[in-house]
Formats: sequence, C-alpha cells, structure tokens
Amino acid sequence: MLKFLKILSTQRTSWLLLILSGLLLEGCALYFQHGMDLSPCLMCIYERVALLGIVISGIIGFIFPRFILIRLFAIIVGLFSAIKGLLLALKHFDYQINPGPWNQCSVLAEFPTTIPLDKWIPYMFNPTGSCSDIVWSFLGYSMVQWIIFIFSCYIILFSLLLISQFKKIKQQRMIFNES
Repeated sequence: MLKFLKILSTQRTSWLLLILSGLLLEGCALYFQHGMDLSPCLMCIYERVALLGIVISGIIGFIFPRFILIRLFAIIVGLFSAIKGLLLALKHFDYQINPGPWNQCSVLAEFPTTIPLDKWIPYMFNPTGSCSDIVWSFLGYSMVQWIIFIFSCYIILFSLLLISQFKKIKQQRMIFNES
C-alpha cells in the first residue's frame, strides 16, 4: 500500500483530486452560508482557513509532484493544516456540547494584520454566527462532527503519504525483445 501511495503522490491527478476535494468542501461551506442562509461562526471561519491550507498543499504538490523536497513540503503543509483544522473543530465541538458564558468563541476574527481575510473577502471569512449553535445536522451528526470526521480522514491520508515517501521503490528495467 505504501508503494502505491508513493507512486500516486508523484502524479498530478492525485494532487488535483486533493485540490478538488478541498474546493468542493469550501463550496459546500459557501452554499450553507449564502444558499441556506446559515451564519458561520468564528470557528467555522478558522476551519475554512485550515481547509484552504489543504487546498494550497494540493496546489504545491500539483505543480511539482516529481520533486521529493517540494512533495514533502506539500504533504507537511497539508498534514499541519489537517491537524490544525481537527483541533479547531474539536474546540468548536466543545463549545457546542458545553455552552456557557465561560466557554464561547470570540465574535470578531483575529487574523494577522498582514492578512486580514475578514476584510479582504468578507463574504467568505466574516463570522456572524455563534459557535455554540447547532444549525444543521445530517444523519444525526452536526456539521462540526462531520468536519471532525473530514479532517481526521485528511490526517490519515497525509500521514500515510508522509510515511510512504520513505518507502524504497525498486526500479525495474524492461527489455523488449522483438522476434
């Protein structure tokens, strides 16, 4: 399996699928916000940024899939983003299951002054909801629980990809005889 994953990581198609999965999830988030009129909270916004980190790692891997150092960098960026996203989602879930005045998220986004995403792209990164509200569920699980599952899947994927990069693949020479 590790050999298969290493070979897969050297192909642009797999990185493109990673990019598309992240963009699809970002599109779903925007549909929930603008199509279904669900207000995103601060943690939702931060989780979107973590998901964009996964998309960026896919773009890096897509551009240079054959260069091991750049591929490793892309995998590490993706793994870091997935772990950060999972930690944010777990904290968000804590806000939902233990609501109270002492356990709330901030109302304002705290992006660095050099990258104020909430000012640059407010339709995507401006929080307007409350972190403790459960506004949507599917199959009995809240949106945050689904996000925990999604980031966990990304962590498993990137961890296996990282481990697979150290797998040696034997080069076989094919000799074709024409008779």
